[in-house]
Amino acid sequence: MTDSQPQLVDVLVIGAGQAGLSAAFHLQRRGLVPAAGERVGVRAGAESADPQSDRGGLPRGDRLSYLVLDAEEGPGGAWQHRWRSLRMATVNGISSLPGVQTPEVDPAEPSSEFITRYFDDYEQQLELAIRRPVHVRRVSREDDDPHGRLRVESSAGSWSTRALINATGTWTKPFWPLYPGQQTFEGRQLHVADFVSAQEFANQHVAVVGGGISAVQLLDEISQVTSTSWFTRREPVWRDSAFDAGAGRDAVAMVEERVARGLPPLSVVSVTGLLWTPALREAAARGALERRPMFLEMVPDGVRLVDGSVLPVDVILWATGFRAALDHLAPLRLRGHGGGIAMEGTRVADEPRVHLVGYGPSSSTIGANRAGRAAVNDLVALLTEP
Repeated sequence: MTDSQPQLVDVLVIGAGQAGLSAAFHLQRRGLVPAAGERVGVRAGAESADPQSDRGGLPRGDRLSYLVLDAEEGPGGAWQHRWRSLRMATVNGISSLPGVQTPEVDPAEPSSEFITRYFDDYEQQLELAIRRPVHVRRVSREDDDPHGRLRVESSAGSWSTRALINATGTWTKPFWPLYPGQQTFEGRQLHVADFVSAQEFANQHVAVVGGGISAVQLLDEISQVTSTSWFTRREPVWRDSAFDAGAGRDAVAMVEERVARGLPPLSVVSVTGLLWTPALREAAARGALERRPMFLEMVPDGVRLVDGSVLPVDVILWATGFRAALDHLAPLRLRGHGGGIAMEGTRVADEPRVHLVGYGPSSSTIGANRAGRAAVNDLVALLTEP
């Protein structure tokens, strides 16, 4: 396969994390079959999923094709890269992929191990058409026809597709803020994406920057082996119990409203706040969650505080979040003046052939499952309309 002779496919999915697997499941359930020439491996003893099991499936003579391209070496999505100390006890809803009974979860098992194994079993049991490792470099329109095809160029050649479901998530695009004096700091700087173990920071003073779940979880771990300081721009909002369904819907609705206006999405946790857990209450009792306002600048041996004094720091851990990994979509010029991509549900408002799942309001695990189904329903209707 060469760039001059792209392989044809009706729906191409980019990414095989939670959102991508959900999309693949619903594509198969609606009757789509693997793209021509794609071989789908099945483990011994695995039962084959019946693509006609859903009453909404397409007639056998009118089968559309699909394929999932994944940049990873194996199953597990971004979760296979998470730090080993992140246990299943602190991961909510990740095992709720559609169509397969939720496996039994050991709360003490590292999430990277459980999810890699679970995603692998899921792919094999359902015989999903996934090719990896494939790095998608560029997506563009083949012509000016709004009903025409899209060209997807990758490390494994090119494809010509009628529709695209993008599920590339955020893990590959950690956000590093620029800060005064950053280049002069002589200590170590790393992002949450690079974190391996708290033990490597023993006998060093660690400054954690960020106000999200990752920041407080890592403050808990690191503060058990060494001294820490916590910096955020805003005072975190804490809640004593899990928010109810109504509050959750309200939070998602706020993010949906932003992306509908073409603004960059906020994380749902920025709306809902942080939940007190027993582990975090213990961290607070150790003084690890005493939040400081953001420092003024970085200096060679630490950070300058708002009162002008210098706090000696050996390590700065940036828990400053991630951005949507959408650089490969840049040739489509989807971003508007607001800096984001205007969305109608999972569909790009100005490009109905492209859906973004695991983006904005569907960035949660439960939201990703629902987004996969919504995107597939919309695209099947688009591709089969008279």
